This record gives sequence, structure tokens and C-alpha cells, in this order.
Amino acid sequence: MTAVNLLDFDLAGLAAYCEGLGEKRFRATQLFRWLHQRGVSDCALMSDLAKSFRDKLSSVCEVRVPAVLSEQASADGTIKWLFDVGGGDAVETVFIPEDDRGTLCVSSQAGCAVGCRFCSTGHQGFSRNLTTAEIVGQLWFAEHHLRHRLHLPEGSRAITNVVMMGMGEPLQNYSALLPALRVMLDDHAYGLSRRRVTVSTSGVVPMIDRLRDDCPVALAVSLHAPNDALRDDLVPLNRKYPLAELLAACDRYLESAPRDFITFEYCMLDGVNDTVEHASQLVDLVQGRGVRAEPLSCKFNLIPFNPFPASGLTCSPRERVKAFANVLQESGIVTTIRKTRGSDIDAACGQLAGEVQDRTRVAERRSGRAAIPIVPIDASAARALAAQALERPA
Repeated sequence: MTAVNLLDFDLAGLAAYCEGLGEKRFRATQLFRWLHQRGVSDCALMSDLAKSFRDKLSSVCEVRVPAVLSEQASADGTIKWLFDVGGGDAVETVFIPEDDRGTLCVSSQAGCAVGCRFCSTGHQGFSRNLTTAEIVGQLWFAEHHLRHRLHLPEGSRAITNVVMMGMGEPLQNYSALLPALRVMLDDHAYGLSRRRVTVSTSGVVPMIDRLRDDCPVALAVSLHAPNDALRDDLVPLNRKYPLAELLAACDRYLESAPRDFITFEYCMLDGVNDTVEHASQLVDLVQGRGVRAEPLSCKFNLIPFNPFPASGLTCSPRERVKAFANVLQESGIVTTIRKTRGSDIDAACGQLAGEVQDRTRVAERRSGRAAIPIVPIDASAARALAAQALERPA
């Protein structure tokens, strides 16, 4: 019989599981704290649990985290891990340290079926959804590994923010995503604020509504185009959920959201979506002069495109990005130009690819030949490089 992975449960699920083992529900809270707050994976070491309960857990349960295949560190301190999720698939997770926060970019799928033109993950195709344990396991590993490595004092956190912006479309893996979010938010686990957990979506409208009802956290929408014709080409999901439906869902989401705005991600592609005319269309779109009747409370995050060979795209020149931002800002829209982090280790936005056994055969359909698998870097060399980066002052 396969052992149950305790990282698959949120607190309610763990309580129900403990009841099934003949234990009181409050034992689940104690167990939950050992797992997530203390990062203990050996049930025998959970000293305030009855020995009979510990023995029972050890016989039927485990704490199974995806194995680290490789680790790379950027010159700017960003760290990327490649996790083995079995079956020839591997996913990437990125830690971005800043002076006032530590952000973890988490993957939700091995590959992605959405197929956005500018995203390296989409070009790898799609293999499968990750389990809740595989999603939570990325945070579990990063938090407790970094606490130890950075010599953080008791009670300190290494991870203060989580963004579901890694490999995959989170809302197409909703059944595993929802309990993972609840673990992140739970005060008996990681205790993250709803404002500090962000789900990024390419626009799965029905699931935006479900997230609003079930577990509203910060929402980021990958927009990337000011009209349906262009977005159909850049973000194929737009053909199913066009801009009018997507923006209406964003309006509904704001009724329960922990922030009073939606963040729109906009990847700047040279000669494709980056003119001042495109910027003016965006202003009309969100201020009620396009497909909408009312202004939408939002902010724009302009993302310099991080090239990869299969895309055939290049990044907009910096001056054009600034001119684009000026149009939005002069219309009263809060706009930032994202600082690229980790691009030297392919850890920047849109660059995550991992290793995917593509069941959709997207690479073959594009080029008529099979994709070349990515070879992990030498792990010992990566660890040494990462240690050097972590030792540098912020």
C-alpha cells in the first residue's frame, strides 16, 4: 500500500484523515504545526504527539517532497531549483530575495497547455497537473532549507510572499491548487497574508469566479494585448474567454479580493504589442471606453520579454517600454516596469521550462521533430554557486 503524503492535506483535510485513524481532530493541528512551521518530516520526532499516534503515522504516512535535481544561483541572488516530480518530468521553482521580502515563484503543472507565444513553458508542451503535495512541497523545501542556510532566528520566515507564476496555468489545476493555497494561508502553517499570495492566470474565467468564492487571494492576469485579435494570437485561451468576459470576471473578483485592484501582466514584445497606439487601446479597455462600460480598478506590470530560441520574438527597446508606460501613467493608471531577476540562469518571467514529457506533442507539431530535453546542471557546482550568492549582502 502506498503511504499517504501528509503534504497533500490542508488543515481540514488533515483533521478528517486523523479522525479516520481514530484520533481527535485537535491532533491534526499539532501535526500540521510540526509539518509546516517546524519542517519536521519524521513523525517519530513529533514529541507532543502520543507515541501510539506517532507509531501509527509512521506506518501509514510520509512527508514526501520532490527531489532536487539541480540548483542554480543568479548574480543577483535569485535561486532556481529543478524538482523531480517523476515520470521524466521536472518543474522549476524560483526564490527572489529583496530587502523587504522573500518571494517564491511556485509551479502548478509539469508544462502548460495554454501555449502563450512568449512563454518558454508553453513551448515545452504539457504533461500533467501537480498534486497538492508537489505544489506545497516546493514551499516546504524552500522555506526550511533557506531558514537553515541563512541561519534565521527562531520564528523568522524566509518566504514572505508566494506567487503562483511558475510553470503551468494554476486555475487549470484547481482541485490541487485550492488546498495548497489554504496551507499557505493557515496560521498553523505558513501564515501568509492573502495579499501576499498571488495567483496568476491567463484568463480561465469560470475558475476566477470559483477562486473568488472559495479562497480569494491577490490576482494577476496575463493580459499582453489590448484587443481580442492580437490576444487570440498571443494567448490562445482568449479565443474561449475573450476580453469582455475576462474583464467582467475581474470586476466580480474585486468584490471579495484582498486587494482593491487587479494586476495586469503585460509582456513587452518588440513590434508586436508595444506601440503607443497599443497603450492607448489599453487605456480605453480598462477605463470603460473599450469593451466595458465602467472603469476597472487595476495596475499594470510591464515585463521586459526574456528571449528564448523557439519564440522568434525579441524584447521591446527600453525607450519604447518607457513611452508605453507614460501613456498609461498619464491616464492615471498605476504602472510599473518589472526589474528582470535571474535572467542569467533562465529564471526570469517566461523562461521556466524544466523538463516535460509532452503528452500534447507541441514541439513536434511546431517543428516536425521531437524536442531536445534540457540537461540539469551539475548539482554540486550549483550548490557552491548558490551558497556564494546567499552569502552576499542584500
